[in-house]
Amino acid sequence: MEALKGIRVLDMTHVQAGPTSSQLLAWMGADVIKLESPAGDATRGQLRDVPNADSLYFTMLNCNKRSITVNMKSPDGKAVFVDLLKKSDILMENFGPGVLDRLGFPWEKVHEINPRVIMGSIKGFGSSGPYADFKAYENVAQAMGGAMSTTGVPDGPPYVTGAQIGDSGTGLHLAIGLLAALHQRERTGEGQYVEVAMMDGVMNLCRVKFRDHQRLTRQELSEFSVPTKGLKATPRAGNDSGGGQLGYAIKCKPGGPNDYVYIVVQEAVWEPLAKRIGPDLGLPDLVNDPRFAKIGDRRKNQNEMWPLIEKFASKYTKGEFMAVLNELDVPAGLIMSTEDLANDEHVRGREMWLELDHPERGNWFNVGMPIKLSASPAKVKRSPLLGEHTAEVLKEVLGWSDAEIEAKKQAGAFSLPPKPAKAQ
Repeated sequence: MEALKGIRVLDMTHVQAGPTSSQLLAWMGADVIKLESPAGDATRGQLRDVPNADSLYFTMLNCNKRSITVNMKSPDGKAVFVDLLKKSDILMENFGPGVLDRLGFPWEKVHEINPRVIMGSIKGFGSSGPYADFKAYENVAQAMGGAMSTTGVPDGPPYVTGAQIGDSGTGLHLAIGLLAALHQRERTGEGQYVEVAMMDGVMNLCRVKFRDHQRLTRQELSEFSVPTKGLKATPRAGNDSGGGQLGYAIKCKPGGPNDYVYIVVQEAVWEPLAKRIGPDLGLPDLVNDPRFAKIGDRRKNQNEMWPLIEKFASKYTKGEFMAVLNELDVPAGLIMSTEDLANDEHVRGREMWLELDHPERGNWFNVGMPIKLSASPAKVKRSPLLGEHTAEVLKEVLGWSDAEIEAKKQAGAFSLPPKPAKAQ
């Protein structure tokens, strides 16, 4: 049995943060009804690679959902929304500040309509505080939550991270909150309002940077390769580990943009590592070199240590260098490009890169379910076409007849989609 079988989610979220969250719930078995305006989620048409078909931006974030179109600006459309709300366990939204209120459905009204429903909201900066009305996007959240100030090289500008910690990271936080609220409802019978701000989520993911922020009030950060004396904020430190152990990305041959291995030189691995690379570098006693013999020395002189390791690694491909490190039990990781991962045996074996079929765009690939449940593994299905399940949901959930559906359609409550064109 699916873990969330029997849970119905009325999903009004769009773009990335909310759909990430609702897709996880759908993969765990919830019936996620994606309620869209007649125009549809904006990402259906963004960054299209196949003409007149839903974009990958949409398809990769909306698997296993059913789509209905409802015109929330019409009284009949709002009535449909209310009827579905009464039949739902969770309502999700990530509209801009005040949008749902202006439609006539603040949390208080939602709770009045269905006291058991749990309402999950994603906001850029939350519903309180001086930033509450600010607009937020992925990079804005990274900037405001502390990630950018601590990412990049010390003498360069701040950088965003490639991982979507502002949007998808916030979606993960919301899913946790919704599951907790479902559990509490089992005891109380009452739903509650669950809010996650993107800025708050990014701060949570930057927890170790705030650890270092407080350490700076008492000491220098000796594991950093840049001076930290006198600093009041955690600095950018390039590829330093930042975890107490020394870490760095080592370039290998042939020297392409992703021909690197990230290694962590723990205190316990220095001796076998130095004995392995020293003779090849003409340094047979590297293990006792006074610059590196003790952990304090290596921290102080790491900007001399890394070039030595990189000189050794320059004779190897990243796969070959990784094999050398594995023999020595040195913690290390290949810098895996998106191409590497899309063709990786380990990734395919864990079903983290899956091929799906779509009636308009044909075959495409999606990232799989990262949470593995032994008794209820996820079965990933394609994303829905706009309004594809409108009639199905109204019949199944609300018990409407064909005549009632047609009447409401004529009244402007929703539109029914044409049959999809076959992919070429």
